[in-house]
Amino acid sequence: RSTPLYSSAASDVYKRQILISGFVSAITLLILSILALYLTILLFPSIALEYYDPAFQSNSERDFLYYIHPVILGFALAWFWERFKGMLKGGFTMRGIEFGIIYSLVATLPSMWIIFSAMNVSLTIVFTWFLYGFVQALVAGLICEKMNP
Repeated sequence: RSTPLYSSAASDVYKRQILISGFVSAITLLILSILALYLTILLFPSIALEYYDPAFQSNSERDFLYYIHPVILGFALAWFWERFKGMLKGGFTMRGIEFGIIYSLVATLPSMWIIFSAMNVSLTIVFTWFLYGFVQALVAGLICEKMNP
């Protein structure tokens, strides 16, 4: 059962659980993003080459945004977990998988749809982004399930 963040006595405990699980998720997702970057270059060089397209402007002034994204996402998913964990059924792994699926369908799929329709990117790139979004939510869900059941 999800407890409202504005409840009286338990509020600080829930906020602390969200912050701690958000921090652990953020650091884990940051490490995952760096690993995914290097693994893509190593294992899928043809996909990595697509990032040299003019649609992807590498501007060193904005590169830090890539590294901030997992931090923002980690805290957002920790909050999302707190709000909806009571609706997820099953054991540890099943709840993490369900959380990943819900996030993927609610947030990632519509984002990938609009990106594919508006930008000059391949379906392969969009699919890998969708899959990566699912993995991020799955990992964050498992972390939150472990730290804030």
